[in-house]
Parts: sequence; C-alpha cells; structure tokens
Amino acid sequence: MTAAPSFADLDSCLAGASDDTLPVEQVRAAITRFIEPVRGIEHVALRSALGRVLGCAVVSPIDVPAHDNSAMDGYALRAADLSPDGETRLRVAGAARAGAPLAAALSPGESVRIMTGAVLPEGADTIVPQELVRTEDALLLVPPGQQAGQHLRRRGEDLRAGTTALPAGRRLTPADLGLLASLGVAEAPVLRRPRVAFFSTGDELRSIGEPLRAGQVYDSNRYTLWAMLQRLGVDVIDLGVVPDSPSALQTAMNDAANCADAIVSSGGVSVGDADYTRQVMAQLGEVRFWSLAMRPGRPMAFGRIGRACYFGLPGNPVAVMITFYFVVRDALLHLAGAEPRPLPTIAARAVEPIRKRAGRTEYLRACLSTGNDGRAEVRLTGYQGSGVLRSMSEANCIVVLAHERGAVAAGEIVDCVAFEGLI
Repeated sequence: MTAAPSFADLDSCLAGASDDTLPVEQVRAAITRFIEPVRGIEHVALRSALGRVLGCAVVSPIDVPAHDNSAMDGYALRAADLSPDGETRLRVAGAARAGAPLAAALSPGESVRIMTGAVLPEGADTIVPQELVRTEDALLLVPPGQQAGQHLRRRGEDLRAGTTALPAGRRLTPADLGLLASLGVAEAPVLRRPRVAFFSTGDELRSIGEPLRAGQVYDSNRYTLWAMLQRLGVDVIDLGVVPDSPSALQTAMNDAANCADAIVSSGGVSVGDADYTRQVMAQLGEVRFWSLAMRPGRPMAFGRIGRACYFGLPGNPVAVMITFYFVVRDALLHLAGAEPRPLPTIAARAVEPIRKRAGRTEYLRACLSTGNDGRAEVRLTGYQGSGVLRSMSEANCIVVLAHERGAVAAGEIVDCVAFEGLI
C-alpha cells in the first residue's frame, strides 16, 4: 500500500502564505493533493449507477452505430443515378425499416423507401428526405441539388469498437447510462462510495423535537451537511451532536475514524475556551488550523486520524455551507476518485454596488435573473451575515469575488455560481 502524504508535504504546498491570510484557491489545491482517492471497484446495475464514479475506463465492444443507416425518413438511392441539372426519376423497389433491413442490393435506377435508423441497402449511398420528393405512379421524382452521401449515419461514426467510451473517474450522468446501454453494458465498474461521518459540536445545540432553553438553538448544520453530502453521492454517517467536552469529542472522533474515510464537523475550530478540537486531535492524529482569506468562513481545520481525513468547519450556518462548497466539496470528490470539474460560473451584471476589499475571496448570496435587455444580472439578497441562513434559502446563486478584486460598481460584471445542480 502506498504511504499516505505527510503533513510536511501539505505545509510545503502552503509555503509563502501567512497562516491568517491563506488564499482559498491555494488551500483547496493543497488539500486535494494531500487526499488519496478510495480504491476498490464494484459492478452495479446501470439503474444503480447514476452519480457513481467509474473505477476504470469503459471500452466500446462494438461499433456505434453498428451499420450504415439513415438519419431521416425518406428514400435511399445511388448518387450516381442523380441528374446534376434536372429532376431524377427512379423506380421504388421496396422499403427498409429499422430492425428489418432489405436483403436485396439496390440496382441502378432504383430507390428504396427507408425509415430513420434503418440499415442502408447495399449499393445505396445517399438519402433524400421524404418531404423533398414526389411520387408518380411507381416512380420517385427527386429534385436536383442533392449531395452524395447526405443524411447518412456511418458505421462507427459515434464510437469504434476498441475505443474508450467513458474514462475512469467520470461521475456517471443520465446520458452516460444511455451510452453504456447502447453498448450492451449491463453493469458499470464503479469505485466504492467514500464513507463520510459528520457531527455538530456545541452545548447550545439541540436536535429537532427537543425543547429549547435559554441560549439554546436547534442544530441546522447537520441537516445542511447531510443534504450537501447526499448530493455528492457518498455514504453518509450521522453522529449527531457532540457536547463541548474533550472526552465526548475524542469518542466521536474515534468512532468516526473507525467507520469512515472522511470526517466533517461543524463548530469548535476557533480559539474559544470551549473549542477542544486542537487538544483532542493532538492526541489522536495530526491537524492544521487555518484562517482562510474568505468571507464568510475563515476558521477551518484540516487533519487526519489514521486513514481518515478530517475537515473542521466553522459553526455559523452560512459559513458551513460556503466552506463546504468552495473548499471541502472538491476534496471529497477527489476522495471519491472523480475527475476534477470546476464549478461553472455565469457572468452577470451587478445591479448594485458591492463593497469589497482586496486580499480575500468573498461569497455573496444573490439572485440571478434576466434583465430587460436580455442579459444576466444579479442582485444581492441583502444582509450577508454568516448566521442568516434564510438568505441562503432565498438566493439562487453565489456571487464569487476573487481574492485580488476590490469594490464592484453597479453595472460591472461579476462571476456567479448557480445553485441549480449544486444545492
């Protein structure tokens, strides 16, 4: 078994950056390089493979399409029979339908009625759409201007037997499942799902259904974390709420490390008197505490207990979600063996000015829409406090203002990450 990367390797990736101003991009890249993808391939039925990660490349066992065929309903004929200047008159010698090819070859001066997907008759090399022709008695009348080879789908033009249909590391989409089915592949070779354990920390937290006393709040972070993890397609293990106690935290960390490939906690990574993560992790494994140059977010821990990697997120609800999406998500996808795919952005016009100082990346809740001129425009949801989860629910995108960018004037273009497909 290959030795896991060391924390010295991790530290070297972050060399040159101050501990309290670590750029998000640099941290994300360093963590991804530190994590080793899961191993172990299992074969699952196609209807159970959506969102799973291919463990090895799928090589096409057949040509797709398997034969030359018609791309349209119309008539198959020989281009050599077409008149270059006037109308061509051809005899209709039968019909070819998908799944029922003609046995006889096409003779000079003949045409064949053909349906979309039907095998091209031997001797034919051109399709004329049915709406362009006329029939008169038993003859087909073809207008001039047809091109030799038009409206054909050639054997193997989609995939040749022996070529790669889908690469290893691809998260399977609905189209991918259709492609595999078109090859006759009944089961997909996928990597096992990573197991991710998560919990919340804090004496003030109560689970839904429990009464609230003064100073207590319901634990929302476990529900957002559960949902975000579900969207990634990992096996999720909920360890509940852990009190602010070194012994309770140590038990939770040990339980998580014994059953999971990754651990995610919320709260307990700041410098408060009741934040025991540093103390417990020093006993169980290795950890680094960072102050990221981002808003919301900033405090974050990353470590390892045995073979399990650990992500310690802030406690404020919006900071949890932003840190997860823009730091942890890529790391967990890498853990799952998925090929890297940056989140797509939409360029939109800012409807209002946005205050921002250079030197940190800011993630702002916003609503993306289409302006009167048909161009994309974006408006912030209002107050951007990291505890205002309602504004995250009201938003449909995140405006991402890069580390080096300053204030934004109304009308300037900003990058937006849409929630559709993400949240």
